[in-house]
Amino acid sequence: MKIFYLRCRDTAAAMFGPMRSHFLLSLFLLFTSISLVGCGASSDNAAKNEAEGNGEIVIGLTDAEGDFASYTVDVLSLTLTKANGAVVETLPLSTRVDFAQYTEMTEFLTAATVPNGVYVKASMVLDYSDADIWVENAAGDAVKVDNIVDTDGMALRQLDVAVNLEGRTRLVIAPGIPSHLTLDFDLKASNKVRFDGAGVPTQVVEPFLLADVELERPKIHRLRGPLASVDVEDSSFEVILRPFHHRLATDRHRRHFGQLEVVTNNATLFEINGDDYQGRAGLVALDEQPIFTATIVIGDLKLNPRRFEAREVYVGSSVPGGELDVVTGNVIARNGDSLTVKGVTLIRAGGSVIFNDEVTVNMGDLTLVKRQLSMGTDYDIDDVSVGQRVRVFGVLTNDMANQLEMDAGVNNRGRVKMRLTTLRGTVLDVVSIPEQPLPFVLDLQAIDGRHIGLFDFNGTGDEAANDSDSSFYEIDVATLDVSALTSGTPVKVRGFVRPFGQVTAAAPSDFSAHTIVDVTALKAVMTIGWTPASLTAIASSSADSLTLNLEGVGRFHHVSRARVAIDLTASDVAPRIVPHKNGAGMYRLVQSGTVQVYTRFANFTADLETRLRDGALVKHVAANGPYDDDRVTITAGFVTVLLE
Repeated sequence: MKIFYLRCRDTAAAMFGPMRSHFLLSLFLLFTSISLVGCGASSDNAAKNEAEGNGEIVIGLTDAEGDFASYTVDVLSLTLTKANGAVVETLPLSTRVDFAQYTEMTEFLTAATVPNGVYVKASMVLDYSDADIWVENAAGDAVKVDNIVDTDGMALRQLDVAVNLEGRTRLVIAPGIPSHLTLDFDLKASNKVRFDGAGVPTQVVEPFLLADVELERPKIHRLRGPLASVDVEDSSFEVILRPFHHRLATDRHRRHFGQLEVVTNNATLFEINGDDYQGRAGLVALDEQPIFTATIVIGDLKLNPRRFEAREVYVGSSVPGGELDVVTGNVIARNGDSLTVKGVTLIRAGGSVIFNDEVTVNMGDLTLVKRQLSMGTDYDIDDVSVGQRVRVFGVLTNDMANQLEMDAGVNNRGRVKMRLTTLRGTVLDVVSIPEQPLPFVLDLQAIDGRHIGLFDFNGTGDEAANDSDSSFYEIDVATLDVSALTSGTPVKVRGFVRPFGQVTAAAPSDFSAHTIVDVTALKAVMTIGWTPASLTAIASSSADSLTLNLEGVGRFHHVSRARVAIDLTASDVAPRIVPHKNGAGMYRLVQSGTVQVYTRFANFTADLETRLRDGALVKHVAANGPYDDDRVTITAGFVTVLLE
């Protein structure tokens, strides 16, 4: 497998190599390092760190949000390179990862002991030879991708990717001061999928790496593995790392991936073999479990001092892969007590993992219903409604790939766990009704990343007139302050869907919110394509801006933040791209199979103007950075212009 590098005209650092590109965006692999020693260690300190001895680094893996239903590949290797050239392998076993499942969280991958010193590069090898990748087509249905190619159109087998950790991004390992490194794999920006006339997809993968030291949006973390020990008095326990879907109970005495301590508090919720506990009571119950019992922990990585604090702990039969089959996905329709669950990851009893786009789940009187973040069993099957994200424990009664069906009754062992569900949409301006408070209403675009057109809301209301309406989706905000969220504001809402059949004229809310996030402040991705390629796509350019002409745009003409899309053609103002104040960034021109990278915006636009005068046509423009809705302007640290 070739490793490509590009020459940067504006910088002495060699980063990437020439690539032929038929595709619009690039691959981001953001390595975020958090070190308590700081990033600006002096050269004297760096020399001291090269002394003999070892330090600890904990590595997590996550993904930026994308449009893939499943993106499963094998991670073969993860190495760190020291300033003196020494290479350290940190991944003890190849690990199969579905990146699409980690847009809302980071999974701990390994806890490695590595030599002290300054590390200047991280490298990863991905194996696509047995990839299981599914992408949504225009109808919103998941279609398996069998044709995966690189930018030269060659079948992709292995992909070597690397990022330099230089300057403020270098990683320092020092004795007694553990560090944490998160690998952020941006699927949306990394892949271009084209469908032919028969609806068969081809996926093009183009590697592009960046290093980032700013932990702007820390995610919750997941730790998975066998239980190692419990210390009730210290309010903690330890778990042997078995990331992703490595078998939890096999080779139980081997600790290839290391071991992590988990800290609990009075708010920590436990579900142990189907029973609920909280705080110390949960830790006492955990202490009664055999060593090597399967365990999953959801929590937060915190610093000063570095620790992993548990929000939720699942143990024993409450962990997928035990005695029952488990499906996880969103309810897209309900007919009586039968659910249609879409976007499903199926974990069979025994641990095998399958992605299947759709499963029918049959509930019954014996089905136990619980809700994430809640204690007890105050819920029943009537609480499970359309849109709700669920994890269902049951027995697969039909294992035909296109007719999967599950029994969630199973002699009082089957259960449905309603999980936090994520909505994305824009706030609607609502006309005031006398003597009634204004509702908080969304024009709903997606539920857990799935297009809203997939959901059948029939039966969600007490009568047809009161069924949920995605174009006027009412949110119960409880005590959340939404006064600053004006009409048109893009938001992400997390919470739970209202019980099935209980949306009424008197109680019209469709959803109960736990959190509401204004995504305006989040980094955006601007994606614009012209069909055919355009001579007039760049309306004007200068050393400090690009103004785009949307005449002749094709399918892509949007700005997206946290999967909330804004149609640029709906504005009367032409979109603009401007650099950061210092003009520094990563600006790429892709033409005729070569990639030219600039680190100064002025040099980038000067070359672009020259090529346009020579007759080049603009096929696609992509930019990443903060977006100003009023000015229709993105302040980009990364821009790609594809020319032909």
